[in-house]
Amino acid sequence: MEQLHGKVAVVTGAGSGIGRALVRRFAGEQMRIVAADIEGAALAETVDGLIGTSSFVADVARFDDVDALAEHAYETFGATDVLCNNAGVFAGGLMWERPPSDFAWTLGVNLWGILNGIRAFVPRMLGAGTAAHIVNTVSMAGICTNAYSGPYTVSKFAAQAATECLAHDLRAIGAPIKVSAVVPGSVATRIATSARNRPDSLAGTRSDDAAFVEQALADLTSTRGARPDDVATMVLDAIRTEQFLVPTKPSYAHQLHDRLDALVERKLPPMPAFD
Repeated sequence: MEQLHGKVAVVTGAGSGIGRALVRRFAGEQMRIVAADIEGAALAETVDGLIGTSSFVADVARFDDVDALAEHAYETFGATDVLCNNAGVFAGGLMWERPPSDFAWTLGVNLWGILNGIRAFVPRMLGAGTAAHIVNTVSMAGICTNAYSGPYTVSKFAAQAATECLAHDLRAIGAPIKVSAVVPGSVATRIATSARNRPDSLAGTRSDDAAFVEQALADLTSTRGARPDDVATMVLDAIRTEQFLVPTKPSYAHQLHDRLDALVERKLPPMPAFD
């Protein structure tokens, strides 16, 4: 999809980070945009001053919310040409120390947020019969494993699998919808503090292992994280060139080779360098 002017984009997780950068980058292309987030105040800051942009508060872990988002997008602009399932949260620590709620929360947002987006939007996009593009924000943690990040990594591996399966399904039926999986490493976002949006029903437990990895993630993203604007530019390039995997650093190729080589040799793959 080379021409973006006048097209309609829907972006979840638009209240900050990569999502906010995508909204503003799309606005620069004079696209019409529906920006969605669970944080209403942050979402208002994202869309402030942007022409042709609508906002919608939604919890992507809830299908009813995402279906309502799709209804809003089609009622407001009549189409969805680019769908960015971008919302994501982090919970980590030692696997055996993590409560079930950590897995329920991360899987709810990071995996079901994508699945709900697929279920709500793809039938409508197929019905339109026009070229479109779906961008799922996964993570380097969706293709390489790491210590102290079980809940997050499990959810992101599932998100990567869902994205690949979606791309295969759409190709199998000859649909004019392309798919991209964004696999960022460290990016200067607020993901280390994503617990601010954690529902009370899935409350976690404070422990040394969780505190350790959250602080490490906060330090990494704040000191060595890539700029969200740069990631957004990569995403736009991927949409225009129909690129499936969107890494944020050239070193990813070597890290993927190292992982594959270890698996072929029946060894534990090395941990990646997320920065």
